[in-house]
Amino acid sequence: KTLYMFKPLIFTLLIGCSFVTNAQDALPSVKLRTSQGRTIDFAELGAMSKDTPVVVSFWATWCIPCITELDIISETMDQRQQERPFHFFGVSIDDTRTSRRVKPFIKGKGWHFEVLMDINSELKRSLNVTDVPHVLILKDNKVVYRHTGYIAGEENNLFAEIKKL
Repeated sequence: KTLYMFKPLIFTLLIGCSFVTNAQDALPSVKLRTSQGRTIDFAELGAMSKDTPVVVSFWATWCIPCITELDIISETMDQRQQERPFHFFGVSIDDTRTSRRVKPFIKGKGWHFEVLMDINSELKRSLNVTDVPHVLILKDNKVVYRHTGYIAGEENNLFAEIKKL
């Protein structure tokens, strides 16, 4: 009898939770600058994911695990893309104080993937990214995979997920 009284409340909570989940799947329209100075709307990456998965890695110049992960991904990217083509973007969350380091940092590392600048953390907040490194895979205009943190070998799990798509 007590459960019956709470059925409307439980139903409302369940419906509310599903909206939150679906809202997180929608790709936000956030304009970001590339490290080369171009402007790109993050939602455009969703359109790119229709035929080819798009991998987005949030990172910062001060984050050692981020740098380790991106170094390994960069070293093996050409080989991995032969197995299953994908687009790869790094999203720097460096703020106004540290963002000037990003372009020379990328050049020094020899990374050849596009880096987007999320200086005000607008994209980070809109995708509910709480910590870095944080990797997303976009497919068919949705976030289909997300992972936070880095442990040696984690990139193999990432590439395994890409191959499934």
